[in-house]
Amino acid sequence: MKILKLTTVLFAMLITVSLSSQTRKDKKIMNDASKAKKALLKAHTGLQRFFDESAGYVIFPNVGKGGFVVGAASGNGAVYEGGKVIGMAGLKKLNVGFQAGGQAIIEVIFFEDSAALNEFKEGNFSFAAEVSAVALKSGIGLNAKYKDGVAVFVLPKAGLMADATVGGQKFSFQAF
Repeated sequence: MKILKLTTVLFAMLITVSLSSQTRKDKKIMNDASKAKKALLKAHTGLQRFFDESAGYVIFPNVGKGGFVVGAASGNGAVYEGGKVIGMAGLKKLNVGFQAGGQAIIEVIFFEDSAALNEFKEGNFSFAAEVSAVALKSGIGLNAKYKDGVAVFVLPKAGLMADATVGGQKFSFQAF
């Protein structure tokens, strides 16, 4: 009887550990996010202030977007709080309107305070249609300010697309 109880307890612990640990895909995304952070800082060192002062942030290292009249975007990212990874995030966007082409970007969202970060973690977070990001390669300075508790920056990696908005994006969050 003791062996059965011990086996049951060990099995339950093994399942708990495996459910809370990162997958190979998560580890790749976290590695890509680390490289993306370096690329963002190389593109504009003034971003360090946001990394240092925000309550948290999410880096989407590989957002793919494309479309012709109907467009879509998606990506996966790592969520940080206090400089440590606390979970994974997903990004989805579907829109209709003038757009043409395809593009790969890095997107980072900074949360000004814990309330904004908690809203993201609760899964209640999305951008209104009129929200846009600061494109780091466009020459726009980092005098950007938080709006409704968030600041968004994008860095084009490849491609060309006639669409610079992040409005309409929906997010998911999975804690570790």
